[in-house]
Amino acid sequence: MSIKKQFLKSKPVCKVTFSMDKEAVFGASKVDLLGEFNNWNTAEPVQMKMLKNGSFKVTLDLPSDSEFQFKYLLNGEKWINDDAADKYVNSGLGNEENSVVVL
Repeated sequence: MSIKKQFLKSKPVCKVTFSMDKEAVFGASKVDLLGEFNNWNTAEPVQMKMLKNGSFKVTLDLPSDSEFQFKYLLNGEKWINDDAADKYVNSGLGNEENSVVVL
């Protein structure tokens, strides 16, 4: 897993690329990215693109000087955090944590 950030000089936006290696998805054929940036909307998730090597990737334009909680959803069933997240916070659902990207 990795998170790459590219801050734009022309506007207050950061291009954030979320990546998951083939091994990290436990054989999933579909990986969705959900978080505060899409109101955790499972009906309209951010779908990650599967690459030829079996890894998944997606790039989002997010506002600079902010932070967002997020998680990955594998095959619509299993939620996992990103081990490359900037930090983790309690999700409010018991002992569950969410990943956080800080921009």
